Amino acid sequence: MRTFLILLAAVLAFTGCSDPETRLENKAKRIHEAAYTVDSHTDTPLRLNRSGFDFGVRNDPGDTRSKIDLPRMKEGGMDGIWFAVYVGQGERTPEGNEKAMEEALEITREIHNTVEKYSDDLELATRADDLARIAKKGKHAIYIGMENGYPIGNDPELLNTYYEKGIRYVTLVHSRNNDICDSSTDTLEHGGLSPLGEEVVERMNDLGMLIDLSHASDDTFYDVVEKSRAPVIASHSCARALCDNPRNLSDEMLLELKENGGVIQLCILSAYLKTPAPDPQRDSARAAVRVKHGNYYELEGAAREAFIADWYAVDREFPRQLATVSDAVDHIDHIVDLIGIDYVGIGTDFDGGGALEDCFDVSQMGNITLELVRRGYSAGDIKKIWGGNLTRVFKEVEAAAI
Repeated sequence: MRTFLILLAAVLAFTGCSDPETRLENKAKRIHEAAYTVDSHTDTPLRLNRSGFDFGVRNDPGDTRSKIDLPRMKEGGMDGIWFAVYVGQGERTPEGNEKAMEEALEITREIHNTVEKYSDDLELATRADDLARIAKKGKHAIYIGMENGYPIGNDPELLNTYYEKGIRYVTLVHSRNNDICDSSTDTLEHGGLSPLGEEVVERMNDLGMLIDLSHASDDTFYDVVEKSRAPVIASHSCARALCDNPRNLSDEMLLELKENGGVIQLCILSAYLKTPAPDPQRDSARAAVRVKHGNYYELEGAAREAFIADWYAVDREFPRQLATVSDAVDHIDHIVDLIGIDYVGIGTDFDGGGALEDCFDVSQMGNITLELVRRGYSAGDIKKIWGGNLTRVFKEVEAAAI
């Protein structure tokens, strides 16, 4: 009998029979590995020239707060990542515009340098089909987007320069209005797109650049959808019906996005997934850091490093209450129920605030796939969410270029 039980156990192990949870996990792993996975928005470039950070080595997320590096990309099974060239909104003057352009070009150079330094594993991607092409080579695709159209200044022709540098989307605005359009978190100024913004949309269509409406006001969203002859994206946003934040898209906007043929890339920044519980101690401590150091994005060198040190100290003393993968997939469920499986993807906002309790960095991206499998999403559905939908939109944008 003992021999029989040993043989039975061996047969079950060989045939893959196991408990339901293990089978589910194995199924999710197979689907994740087979999908062409891409994250449409990360702020990792802000770390590339930071002292003590090396993209090629595994950084401890607890010590450094970093969410992405090459070893963890491999662990998380990520084929591609969009790096954001983020420039904080400054003075809307010729001098301010010039400084913003120089900063954007410097960040872009850092991205190119990193890709070149680790060229055995990374490759710059500029076309929709590059994700699959590069993944088939066993490498990781690095796409470049620009977060905040501020470096465009008042000259849409600068988009040509950014396109030549490999930038393939522009998030038109960030947390404050610029000369292009209104932000979702600032006062009403243009009533949506400005006349300059209309020129920017037209030029982006001509070039085949994705127009990103995350951070844009509702009026800006509707103006762009009406103006653009190509589908648009929201590179890192959530569903407002589940979390009433102006950064999220309302059901009416989601329906309009479907009509446009675009895609919303789900952000995993906790405050966009669930309304955070009040935390006055943390809020006061963060406010004190801002008072002490000033605006982070106006600081340089040692002054910026000092800000970061104090900011992280607040996080250690008053840790955030993070949302979960389940909370994130609730938003995917809502979006799919409302507009269908073809209009949703993933844009984490890692290194810009994105993090979940059980998907804290890029190494844990498979946990999202596991939750999708738990909820009955098919392999085909999951492949669309992880990259298929964004790739489809990108191809349509390329096709609309002149």
